[in-house]
Amino acid sequence: MRKRWSGVLLAGALCTFLLAGCGGAADTAGSTADSGQTAAEGEGSAAKDDLVFVNYRDIRDLNPHLYAGEMYAQEMLFETLVNITEDGYEGCLAETWDISEDGKTYTFHIRPGVKFSDGEVCDAYAIKANFDAILENKDRHTWLEMMNLLVGVDAPDENTFVIELSEPYYPLLTELGVTRPFAMISPKAMKDGSTKDGVNEFIGTGPYVLDEVVTDEYAVFKANENYWGGEPAIKTITVKVIPDNQTRILALEKGEIDLIFGKNMIDADAINQYKDKEGFTVELSDPTSTRQIVLNTANGLLAEKEVRQAIQHATNKQAISDGIFYGLEQPADTLFAKTVPYCDIDLEPYAYDVAQAEKLLADAGWTKGSDGILEKNGQKMNLELLYNSDSVTEKSIAEYLQSEYGQIGIQLSIHGEEEQSYRDRMKAGDFDMVFNICWGMPYDPQSSLAAMRAPVYGDYAAQQGLEDKAEIDQAITDILVSTDEAERQELYTFVLTRLHEDAVYIPLTYECNKAIYRSDLKGFHFMQTQYEVPFEDLSF
Repeated sequence: MRKRWSGVLLAGALCTFLLAGCGGAADTAGSTADSGQTAAEGEGSAAKDDLVFVNYRDIRDLNPHLYAGEMYAQEMLFETLVNITEDGYEGCLAETWDISEDGKTYTFHIRPGVKFSDGEVCDAYAIKANFDAILENKDRHTWLEMMNLLVGVDAPDENTFVIELSEPYYPLLTELGVTRPFAMISPKAMKDGSTKDGVNEFIGTGPYVLDEVVTDEYAVFKANENYWGGEPAIKTITVKVIPDNQTRILALEKGEIDLIFGKNMIDADAINQYKDKEGFTVELSDPTSTRQIVLNTANGLLAEKEVRQAIQHATNKQAISDGIFYGLEQPADTLFAKTVPYCDIDLEPYAYDVAQAEKLLADAGWTKGSDGILEKNGQKMNLELLYNSDSVTEKSIAEYLQSEYGQIGIQLSIHGEEEQSYRDRMKAGDFDMVFNICWGMPYDPQSSLAAMRAPVYGDYAAQQGLEDKAEIDQAITDILVSTDEAERQELYTFVLTRLHEDAVYIPLTYECNKAIYRSDLKGFHFMQTQYEVPFEDLSF
């Protein structure tokens, strides 16, 4: 059983949602496979053992060692050494493991009798073959700090797999337990022992096998009859491709699909429509990640901490929550929600206070010119906010902030670029202000912070103007190799406090995951990441 996130049934009135989607990506899509019964038709009939799911795009390349495929589909086919649960870690392909006293050697005792769906044995030798294939493409995976500390792997016998590190690394089991890249594919499916240039088939040890695919229309998964964890109750899962949000909702209403899942798959209007509708259930997860704006401290105007703090106070997060998300995403006070490990610390939020914002700017020497724009030493307060042009939500927030900041004399130009260009500019530090989203559970806070030390996303460039950047980076490094829980918490508190007081990030709202499904579908829960669906636990 993988990690369960506590979900809450949505209660209370929600206003009609004005936007096409809640998440950072635009909802796209449309499909055409016929389906099954409506919820009403299913009442009183024999229990269904087939389920129709929906996604806004095709499953794509499910190679578990790369990043193009849909994660929910990879989780159906492939498994990892360990699973992440709300109570810690539990064995998956490894039954148990030992950690050396110095924290540098992990010895995994492999579960006997597990086979890939093509009949190949999944023993320590097969697992080492997978790690060898992953390490052949090591540079692709250096976003995982484990890759920078890995000395080597070994399979001394068929039942034992060993990982050697140069330093102790407490998030190792988390990185081994997430969807990719440390998931196991049958060595027979590799191309001459390699996976970096593709695989021959998508063959894993998981509860399902891929049976049929019609690109951009649907994919069919069948229960793995020889699954070591027991054959799941749902025998067939058909995943329809429906890019359009309203078309998905109509398909649910007509009984053509059984489950809609995902933070970008369901808007607040649909939540409002179905929260009290007989025959359907709505669920929301705890916060999954933080929607934020990153301020580039290396920018001349934003180099002053007082200016960054003023912008914090000028940002009405409650208005964004209510006006853009209609309360579905709660206002965010800090970079990570208090439910994230190590992040329940005492930080004073930047309250929405226009008067305080104006005072900070005035104290820093900024005065309004005849045109109402702040200026100092002949320089105007002109800033650009970069957003992903694929995101209707980011554009709406940007337009709102443009108006709000303008009232205190900050001239904000907003600029949207397609996703790759937007990400390239972030990485290069070519921005004043930019939208971003933290990595989310279970990668937070460790992976989000680790990535701040190198130009992975925009964080590294944005922090270059901080006087204490080197000190923050060293503390993050110390966190990752710490073996003392109290020391680790102290270091996390230091880093999060410094970033908060330095006002580098404007946390806007906490994203949550969403699901609407037929009420006769049982066993639904949220899992270890926002992309996984608990298909193996579902039944009608």
